[in-house]
Amino acid sequence: MSDAAPASEPLRRFLQVARGAGLRVSAAEGIDAARTVEIVGYHDRTILKDALGLVLAKTPDEKNLYDEAFELFFKRDEFADKGGSGESGDTDAAPSGDPFAPPTAGPGGEGMGGSGGQSLGQLLAGDDRAALATAMEQAARDANIETIRFFTQRNLYARRILDRMGLRQVEREIDAMRQGGTPESLSRAQFMEGRVEQLRDAVRDFVERNLILYARGETEKFREELLKSARLSNLERRDLDRMRVLVRQMAKRLAARYAQTRRVRLRGVLDTRRTIRRNMGWDGVPFVTVWKQKRIEKPRVMVLCDVSGSVAALSQFLLMFLYALNETMSDIRSFAFAGSLIEVSEILEKEPVEEAITKIMSLIGYGSSNYGNSFADFADGWMRYVTNKTTILILGDARGNRTDPRTEIMNELSLRSKRIIWMNPEYKSAWGTGDSDMYRYAPFCNVVTVCNTLRHLERVISDILEDAA
Repeated sequence: MSDAAPASEPLRRFLQVARGAGLRVSAAEGIDAARTVEIVGYHDRTILKDALGLVLAKTPDEKNLYDEAFELFFKRDEFADKGGSGESGDTDAAPSGDPFAPPTAGPGGEGMGGSGGQSLGQLLAGDDRAALATAMEQAARDANIETIRFFTQRNLYARRILDRMGLRQVEREIDAMRQGGTPESLSRAQFMEGRVEQLRDAVRDFVERNLILYARGETEKFREELLKSARLSNLERRDLDRMRVLVRQMAKRLAARYAQTRRVRLRGVLDTRRTIRRNMGWDGVPFVTVWKQKRIEKPRVMVLCDVSGSVAALSQFLLMFLYALNETMSDIRSFAFAGSLIEVSEILEKEPVEEAITKIMSLIGYGSSNYGNSFADFADGWMRYVTNKTTILILGDARGNRTDPRTEIMNELSLRSKRIIWMNPEYKSAWGTGDSDMYRYAPFCNVVTVCNTLRHLERVISDILEDAA
């Protein structure tokens, strides 16, 4: 049992890093990883990487994440000779052996002892790189390096590590050498200053690597929360790829939640009367139960997206969201409009989502909006498909460039449909100003809400699914 404790600590930190990098590591997989480490140990890095990879990486994407996290976490080249200026014959190689082995404690006093009880000054003078690497690992653990989160903390943690290694004592020794005044002592002081500078560089590299390792998960969470709450129209192009990932994750989460609700509720309530009748042959003993079945229909949704220039960014994300939810909703019909309206359901069903959205925007996007004409197109072509089970979802700013809003069509839609939900990307303070017809359409809608972030979008879609369950 005494051997298991030292081995479990680096594995615990690696699993923390792996989760931060995006790997899904369950408690059971963590136990399997610990058993793997007990068998293969840390000495052979290639065997360790392959063995842990079999336990932790389950998909090609996770394999790539695992490889990156492993290489970064187990990298130990801070004391490798990068400049070719080493004096000993083996100084161009990184320290070998188990990098997680606890160092031999030094004598009492300031700083941390190195191998065989040597002080930091002795390790630097002898260029004992393996012992220096081990001492730095121990000092980093003492300084709680895994709590580093921000770029501005690099110097703070570097100084903590150096202090725990005993740098202050070395600095006092160098000052004493300089005060000696002899050529030999001055030369010795200059030599040690060079060694100390190399140590500082190594510790800085080590701290930066740990910043990447341990801050990644927190940084990603912070960035995701920021992107979910940011106005979609304000996003930069470099954020779009990450947003697509968040949209897919959110859609899958909602789909899973809705499917679970269906499974739980599908069985219904015990039908006592039919159960007794079914079991008359057993004197009414309910060997066979009969349940009242409640038919749970998937929501039928017709989506009308304004893809004119003012709301094009948000429209693209809504189309992407509905694309991902297609398996959950049995009947989605999607329409895009600017000056006129077309159905885009087939494009979304048959083509990859990015290509589909690009095609839709090239067909009808970025133009000037005309809500009245677009609603007339919908009424002529698809009004007959609207029933009392249909939810109409409209995304747009209701700015029709002072054209006829055709509110009579909205009135007919409200009478025929189950409900109308209007998502407006503008703040309420802008509704009704200028060419906005929002307050003319609002009386015919069941819900009119501001929707300009991913969180707003998730809330609206979630409400649709929950009401259908």
